[in-house]
Amino acid sequence: MDPQSGKLAVGSAQIPMPRSRIGRVVVGLGLISGGVLGFLPILGFWMLPLGFLVLSHDLPFVRRQRRRVALWWARRRASKTGEP
Repeated sequence: MDPQSGKLAVGSAQIPMPRSRIGRVVVGLGLISGGVLGFLPILGFWMLPLGFLVLSHDLPFVRRQRRRVALWWARRRASKTGEP
């Protein structure tokens, strides 16, 4: 999340986020609860990782888990391509 613009950058997309911590937590929990109902037509499982990404900005436990997954993914990609 870019602290100057207050937007969440996911790839080339920029998503505006609430400036308040409570607003971001509510948005994150809403995305996760919508992702759990991903089998319904409008909602989707894509909402789960986005909800965790939003929550990782404010909650240290989620931030640590996101960082572990990012490091695991980077190591996995490096081992498959043969890079040190």
